[in-house]
Amino acid sequence: MTCLPKSPIVALVASAALACTAALSPTAAAAQDWSGQVTLYGWGAGVTGDVTPFTGGPKLSFEKSLSEVLEDLDAAFFATALARRGDLVLFGDLTYSSSSRSGTVPPGLPASGEVTMRSLTLAAGKRFDAGNGTTVDLLGGLRAWKVDGAVSLQPVLSVSPSKSFVDPIVGVRVNTQLSDRWSVLSYADLGGFGVGSDLTWQAAVTGNYRARDNMYLSVGWRHLAVDYSDGGTVFDGAMSGPLVGLTFQF
Repeated sequence: MTCLPKSPIVALVASAALACTAALSPTAAAAQDWSGQVTLYGWGAGVTGDVTPFTGGPKLSFEKSLSEVLEDLDAAFFATALARRGDLVLFGDLTYSSSSRSGTVPPGLPASGEVTMRSLTLAAGKRFDAGNGTTVDLLGGLRAWKVDGAVSLQPVLSVSPSKSFVDPIVGVRVNTQLSDRWSVLSYADLGGFGVGSDLTWQAAVTGNYRARDNMYLSVGWRHLAVDYSDGGTVFDGAMSGPLVGLTFQF
């Protein structure tokens, strides 16, 4: 398993920022003619799945119906960024979700739990023109995770497992222009392969309306999942739900 330092998200963000600063310096930008976009999303997604803090420990399950997901949800958002020069594409995705749940576990003991998931995806690839207003980006990169949990089983125990790891991923991003103002964007990736997690994958689709020359409004759905186990700590969960976003192009 590949592990990160104490602050994996901060370290990768800093590395990405330094790389982008170098690439987008005045001299480089003038010579390479970069373009890009940044999208901020509100996401109606909670953590669903099962959390086991250690071998033989209690398993806390988060419900999967949309109404219960939204009831469990404390906060969820994500942001994406894309930079392009010719057919070279650089892609980034920062995600945060926090959910909590309380109830009972056999034989009727009161239990509560919290799960906070953070992920940072950095990828690069090549753009292909598929014709009829459609472009396809083939991508490869890394997704860094930080998963914090808290499980309380009164009056027996209270534990707060925390794990950080990095997954390789491969992905595809498809953008189809339907008209001057409407487009559909689809994204999917797959990774893990036992390097960090056993499996991670995500899929998202949005309908996008061009409100201004450099601004889009988006609505859609996104699902992000991870299956991870290490040293008795097991997290098999996902974030899924509707989203609303605002994109700025430059």
